[in-house]
Amino acid sequence: MQKIESPWAQGDFHVIGVGQLLVGELLCDDIDLTAGNAVLDIACGSGNTALAAARRGNDVTGLDLIEALVERARRRAEAEGFSIEFVTGNAEALPFADASFDVVLSTFGVMFAPNQQLAADEMLRVCKPGGIIGLATWTPESAPGAMFRLTSKYLPPRPGATPPIAGWGNVPGLKKLFGDRIAGLRLVDHTVRQRFESVDAWIATFREYFGPVRQTFAALEGGQQAAYERDLRELIAGYNRATDGSLAVAMSYLNVIAEKKA
Repeated sequence: MQKIESPWAQGDFHVIGVGQLLVGELLCDDIDLTAGNAVLDIACGSGNTALAAARRGNDVTGLDLIEALVERARRRAEAEGFSIEFVTGNAEALPFADASFDVVLSTFGVMFAPNQQLAADEMLRVCKPGGIIGLATWTPESAPGAMFRLTSKYLPPRPGATPPIAGWGNVPGLKKLFGDRIAGLRLVDHTVRQRFESVDAWIATFREYFGPVRQTFAALEGGQQAAYERDLRELIAGYNRATDGSLAVAMSYLNVIAEKKA
């Protein structure tokens, strides 16, 4: 069987993720992250949340599937003077022993693992009893939620795949994933705005650098490409909160704070 390249290996997610720096900081605040913890950031991308945890005096490890992003995260940590261990690995098979971390984090990352239940199981496995799992996850009604639904109409997911936002972005999905293995669950609503000069600039940036969109354009013929771009423009314009002719895409999300049973 031909191996299908991960969409996250295409483009350069750092270009997109760097516009979401605040998300990692807010997640660390919402879980009340103190100093002196062993922290794991899963699907860390180029290091936003790992760096936020390190700034709070913690012993941080970051893991991502894409080596280029791991290398970017290493360079960013070095530039800020932090000693963070970054490794390449899969969220569905974490290369760590059971109960290795006091805190397990992920911002818009682990939710995109193909096997969502396995990814949730792995987070719980490496988290210490009584430890905290903190996740930033897009909601179904958010701009990213709408974008992924639109994209799936043009490039349908493989049979049997569960939409990630349906699994992680609401209470029923989270309870199904974590089951009775957590002692408590708390959700905090946030909105982050990602800013561009125009819708044209958003289209150009996401088409070049955001893997799932880049992959979809590459898979479509000319007429379908034009239709997909038209629908993306209409969708993103509907979430614009700027009034000066620029673009400020309002993206709602949840910070999920789960305590593993002791």
